[in-house]
Amino acid sequence: MTALPLQALRTFVEVGHRGSIKAAAQALHVTPGAVSQQIRLLEQRLGVTLLERQRQGMRLSEAGAEVHARLSDAFEQIDQAVDALEALKRRQTLTVSTVATFAASWLVPRLGHFTQRYPHIEVRIEATSTLVDLRRDRVDIALRHGLGDYPGLDVTPLMAPVLIPVASPSLFNHGQRPLAPADCLDYPLLHNSDGTDWPLWLRAQGVVDDARAERGNVFADDFLLIRAAQASQGLALIPQAYAHSEIAAGRLMQVLDRPWPAKFAYYIVSRPGAAKRPEVRAFIDWLLAEAATDA
Repeated sequence: MTALPLQALRTFVEVGHRGSIKAAAQALHVTPGAVSQQIRLLEQRLGVTLLERQRQGMRLSEAGAEVHARLSDAFEQIDQAVDALEALKRRQTLTVSTVATFAASWLVPRLGHFTQRYPHIEVRIEATSTLVDLRRDRVDIALRHGLGDYPGLDVTPLMAPVLIPVASPSLFNHGQRPLAPADCLDYPLLHNSDGTDWPLWLRAQGVVDDARAERGNVFADDFLLIRAAQASQGLALIPQAYAHSEIAAGRLMQVLDRPWPAKFAYYIVSRPGAAKRPEVRAFIDWLLAEAATDA
């Protein structure tokens, strides 16, 4: 048998992992049509059905299940080999991915402490709201805000930010600022991309079953959320750490003194076994120490 195309094999592994043509296409940064074509090519070359379509998505056939785990292990070994080759040609370098607001307000101001302690480790910060693929994008550590559900990766809780309600002082030029949590519903509410912070915060304050808690403009990044609040577009719930400088500068004001920890937390996410590398372990330990100091 002639050699099988590696791209088609990689595509099969991704579909098998995710159970979805669409999800695999997003992971591989190609179209669903391209994924389907690669699977057809592979099945035609092998003469067997590897994947079966069902209502919930795709599932491995008996033949597909027979080879999927071994192929997955093989590609993992390839990735590890490539990582080892890259490590040989570079200094100890760390690539850290996080969202821009967290990088600017928390990570970057502290990074000098790490550099002083570990001058031989170079740190590259990639600020993006896109959820990266740690293997494909060669990212060593990702700092993400969520529920900590990252299958197949090592996950360590970092911190749970405290949310406070803020707004531009000019929003209340022609009316009274809220005196109680329920009064916030009389103003436009500005939401983060998940859209759950306001309902959770209001519920924690005893305000329940009000549909207005879920209404309002949604912003994909905390930086955009803060800018919208500065522009008097409504009330925003933002992490206390982000609010300090904005409040001190007079661009925002704390509407109520009712902080409440967010349901979501920041997590340190890395590839399995990556923490065995000294530079990765050093950075994770440093992050946890900095977070503990803040707490």
